Amino acid sequence: MKMKDRVTLGVLQEADMEGLRALVVNEEIKKTYMLPDLDTFQAQEKLCRRLQNMSLDEAHFVRGIYLDGQLAGFLNDVEMKDGCVEVGYVVHPGLWNKGIATCALRLAIGQLTEKGFHTVRAGHFEMNAASGRVMEKAGMKKIPDTDTVEYRGKTHLCIYYEMKA
Repeated sequence: MKMKDRVTLGVLQEADMEGLRALVVNEEIKKTYMLPDLDTFQAQEKLCRRLQNMSLDEAHFVRGIYLDGQLAGFLNDVEMKDGCVEVGYVVHPGLWNKGIATCALRLAIGQLTEKGFHTVRAGHFEMNAASGRVMEKAGMKKIPDTDTVEYRGKTHLCIYYEMKA
C-alpha cells in the first residue's frame, strides 16, 4: 500500500492525548516548530486539550496526522486572513523522511481549498531545508516573502511557500 493511502487527517481523539503530549515536548520538534516551554504536566495537558478543542472547532483547521490510524503528528492553522491560510505541521521524528508530512500537507491543501481558501501558505526556518522539500513535494511554490522570527534565543529566517487554488 502506498504512503498516500496510509496517511489521513482527522479530529484529535481522547486516545491521542498521550501521543500528542509526546509531540509537544519532543526536543527535536521544538528545534523547528514553535512551541512554548511546557515545564509541567498540567501545561502540557492544557496545550493538548486546546489543540483537541480547536480540532473540533470549524473556525480553525487543526487535524491529527494519522499513519495507519495511529497519531503520527498534527497540522494546524497559524493564521487565516482574506482567503489565505497559513499552516504548520509536526510529524514525530521517528517517522521523518517517509513522506508522511508531504501526504498530510497535500490532504490539508485539498481540504482547505474545499473550505474556500484560495491560498495555502506554510513557512520553515532556513536551517530546516527538509521542510521546504516537503512543501515543494506537496505542490507549493517558494515565494519571495521572508520573515525573521525570534525563537528560543535565536533569530531565524523564515522562508515561505504557497499554493493557490
